Amino acid sequence: MKVPFLDLKAQYETIKEEIDAAIQEVVDSCAFAGGPFVEKFEKEYAEFCGVDHAIGVGNGTDALWLSLLALGIGRGDEVITVPNTFIATVEAIIFAGATPVFVDIDENSYTMNPDLVENVITSKTKAIIPVHLFGQPADMDPIMDIAKKHGLFVIEDACQAHGAEYKGKKAGSMGDAGCFSFYPGKNLGAFGEAGAVVTNNSDLNNKIKMLRDHGQSKKYYHDVMGWNARMDGIQGAVLSVKLKHLEKWNEARRRNAELYNELLSEINGIITPKEADYRKHIYHIYAVRTPNRDALIDFLKEQDIYCGIHYPVPVHLQKAIQRKDFTPFSIAEKCSQEFISLPMFAELTKDQIKYISNRLKSYS
Repeated sequence: MKVPFLDLKAQYETIKEEIDAAIQEVVDSCAFAGGPFVEKFEKEYAEFCGVDHAIGVGNGTDALWLSLLALGIGRGDEVITVPNTFIATVEAIIFAGATPVFVDIDENSYTMNPDLVENVITSKTKAIIPVHLFGQPADMDPIMDIAKKHGLFVIEDACQAHGAEYKGKKAGSMGDAGCFSFYPGKNLGAFGEAGAVVTNNSDLNNKIKMLRDHGQSKKYYHDVMGWNARMDGIQGAVLSVKLKHLEKWNEARRRNAELYNELLSEINGIITPKEADYRKHIYHIYAVRTPNRDALIDFLKEQDIYCGIHYPVPVHLQKAIQRKDFTPFSIAEKCSQEFISLPMFAELTKDQIKYISNRLKSYS
């Protein structure tokens, strides 16, 4: 049995008529850059997240970067985040002119350990970016309490957490801004690159809308230096179609994770993911841990089971960062050597999960 890591075609086949009609509507109207289809999705996604505003942008990296810029964060400022994330989190900080400061993660949730945050706050600290890694929200209440105590902004990196919840609140809705990527492989994925910022702050909403469109307050009137970071019409239309199915797809992923957890629970050397208290994990990634990760990936590939690694090198150790002053982050570094991401998508079948589990049992 061949099991892909991700099967985007399987999802497309279930909504083909809706998607094709939506794309044709954009083509017929020639509303390709921004416009009514993006505005429609923005309204729908804001409602989905339980916030006042959503701003469609070019990708998740734009969402993070423009949020920092709109909050006035730049040269000389520090932003606290975690080292086990996709590099875009840190790219956004650096390209805003600020300095990333890292704290280690909680070993059970793989998200920011709030107990470590105050240890690294200085007079230069301006914001915290917790990362809702793999689809599980960070422990937001203590993070928000710390931010309030020290007068810091909170930008949620919810790029992997579309529809995840913390104490009944949607990921992205708790901080000053929530940032999403709609890269095709995400739980809510576009047909290309796209992203969004969600917020309850009207002033921030207006600033990001200007920044994404060359700093324009109206056509050809540029109030600030901005960038070309607009969402295009086809992506807005596709995302509107897919958003209607997102909760169903997320529940399918959660069922798949439950079956994985059950079948893998008795295998020595495999640590399955844990859903932390008060959090609804939506399993963008189903990552297990094992000390012999690389050999296991090779074995599974021989069985036609295709896996991933998220992420093999923590950000603070990446060559691009080129800084030697970071202290070790023992849990993040340990996890980076042990993570293996098993196939996970809504259309994954029980038979495929059982096959993967049986192969893992045979290896152990």
